[in-house]
Amino acid sequence: MKKIATLCLSLISLFICYEATACTNFIITKGASQDGSCMVSYAADSHTLYGELYYRPESKNPTNKMLDVIEWDSGKFLGKIPEAEHTYSVVGNMNEHQLTIAETTYGGLSQLWKPNGIIDYGSLIYITLQRAKNAREAIATISYLLNTYGYCSEGESFSIVDPDEAWIMELIGKGEPITDGKGNTLEGWTKGAVWVARRIPDGYICGHANQARITTFPLADGKKSITNKQIDKINNPAIETVYSWDVISFAKLAGLYDNKAKDADFSFCDVYAPLDFSGARGCESRVWCAFYRCNPELMRPYEKYARGEDLNSKTKMPLWIKPDHLLSVQEVMELMRDHFEGTSMDMTKDIGAGPYACPYRWRPMNWEFSGKKYIHERATATQQTGFSFVAQMRGWLPDKIGGVLWFGVDDAASCCYMPIFCGITRIPMELQEGNGSIVDYSPTAAYWKFTKVSNFAYSRYKDMIVPIKAKQHELESRAVEEVDRLSNELKANFAGEDREIADALGRMNEYCSRNVSTVCHEWEHLFEYLLVKFNDGNIKKEENGQFLKTKAEKPQAEFPDQPEYPDFWYKIIVDDCGSNIADPTK
Repeated sequence: MKKIATLCLSLISLFICYEATACTNFIITKGASQDGSCMVSYAADSHTLYGELYYRPESKNPTNKMLDVIEWDSGKFLGKIPEAEHTYSVVGNMNEHQLTIAETTYGGLSQLWKPNGIIDYGSLIYITLQRAKNAREAIATISYLLNTYGYCSEGESFSIVDPDEAWIMELIGKGEPITDGKGNTLEGWTKGAVWVARRIPDGYICGHANQARITTFPLADGKKSITNKQIDKINNPAIETVYSWDVISFAKLAGLYDNKAKDADFSFCDVYAPLDFSGARGCESRVWCAFYRCNPELMRPYEKYARGEDLNSKTKMPLWIKPDHLLSVQEVMELMRDHFEGTSMDMTKDIGAGPYACPYRWRPMNWEFSGKKYIHERATATQQTGFSFVAQMRGWLPDKIGGVLWFGVDDAASCCYMPIFCGITRIPMELQEGNGSIVDYSPTAAYWKFTKVSNFAYSRYKDMIVPIKAKQHELESRAVEEVDRLSNELKANFAGEDREIADALGRMNEYCSRNVSTVCHEWEHLFEYLLVKFNDGNIKKEENGQFLKTKAEKPQAEFPDQPEYPDFWYKIIVDDCGSNIADPTK
C-alpha cells in the first residue's frame, strides 16, 4: 500500500473511532446463551443521536411503487428504487421474523469512500429488514442492493442474527471507477462494495467496535464457502462463508494487494482497514474487554494488543471466542455497561475520574499537551449514546413474540433496558419518534428522563451509581420474568384463529406500553431520590427506605453525612496549591 494511503487511514481512523458514530456490537450464538436464544447488542453512539424507537409497519405495495432512499445519518434524499411487493414490519433493528441487523462504522481507506451508488449503510439495514426473513436471506438481499444500486458510505461491520444463526459481515465501497487515465473504466471494476460474511460457530461469541475484524477466510469451494455469484446456494446450511467475487481481485486492481500474493493469504481488514494504535486502543479494546469478561484466562494475553502496544504481532485477537460459561440476557446487558473496570484501562482509577470515580471523559478523545499526544479511553458505555439494545431471538416461540428488543436510551451504564416484542404494532408514547429531540426537551420522553439521572450521577458517580444499579436490577429482573410468563401464555394464540392472534398482539402492545411507562415513572422518582439524597454535596441518612428528618428538639440527630474527599484527592490539592491554603498556625 502506498504511504499516503496509510497516512490517510491513520488520520481517518482517529476520527472514526473517537469522534464520529462510534458504536459497539456483541454477538451471542444460541449455543453460548443460557436459554438457547441468539443475542446481539448495539449501542448507537453519537453526540447528535436521540433516543427513540423506529417503527415500520408491514405493507403490500403495487408493482410500480418506488421507494425513496434516505440517508440515515443526514436525512438526505439519495435516489429511488423499486419497492418490494411485500415488506415486513420492523421495530428498531428487528423485524417481525426476529431477524436483527446492527452495525459499527470502521471507515477504512478514505479513497474508497467516494460514492458509486445510492445505498447508504442505514438503508442497507432497514431496507433489508423489510425484505428478508433470516440472516442468509439478509446477506443475499444486501448483495443484491449493493450490486444493483451501488454504495455510498464508509467501511461497515454488520451483525446479522436470526433465531438460529449469527453472522458477521464486513464491507467497504470501491470509490470512483478506476480508469486507464483516458477516462475508460478498467475491466474488472464494478460499482457497489467488496465484502466478506462469516457465520459465527455455534457456542461462540463475537464482537466488533469500529474496527474491521475479518482477516483471512476460506476461499470458495462450493461446499462451505461461496462467492456472491453463487448466492442462490446460500440457503444450504453447510455454507459458512460468503464473499463478493471481486473482494481480492479489486484489491489487486486498485493496487492495494500485490498481484503476485496468494489469494489464500488475503486478509480483509489488513488490506482495507489496517489496524493502528487508535483502532486498537479506541475500538478493539472494547471487544477485548467483553471477551475478557466472558473468558478471562483466554483473553488475558491479548491485553497488550487491546492497549495498542502489540500492533506488530502476527497473532491478532480472535474473531470469535468460546465463553467459559453460558450467558444470560442480563449478563449481555452488563457487557454494554462496561468501563474497563478491573483492567489496566479502568476509567474509574486515574485522575481523570476525579474524586468520585467517574468513568467518563469529555471530548476530544485524543488531545495534545506540551507537544505530546494523549488519549482518553473509549469504553463500551459512553455518555453520547442515543440508544442501545440487546436483541434476543428465541426460536422455540412464534416469531412475533419470540423476538424481544431490550431497548434503552441514553448512557447504557445508567439506563434500564425495556422489553419490546418484535411483533408489536404500536410504539410506547415515551419512545415515539418526534417526542422531543436532542435539542428539544420533552417531559414525556424516555430519553430526557434517563439523561437527567445519568448527567446528575456524573457529579458523584461512585455513590450515585449504587442506587441506579439496584433499580436497574430490580426492574430488569422483573421484566425478564414477565416476558417469559407472557410469552408462554400467548404462544398458543399464534397457532389459532385471527381473533386469537389479534388478542395476543393487543396484549403485547399493552404490556410493552405499560412497562415503558412504569420504568419511566420509576426513573423520574429515581432522579428525585438522587437529587434529595445528594443535594449540595451532602448525603442524607435513611432508615427503612425513608429519609431521616431533623427534629426540632434534636437538630443534629439526623444531620446528613458530609464525607471527606479520598486521600489521593487531598494530595492532589496539596501538590497543586498547598502553600496557598495551608494553615500557617499548624
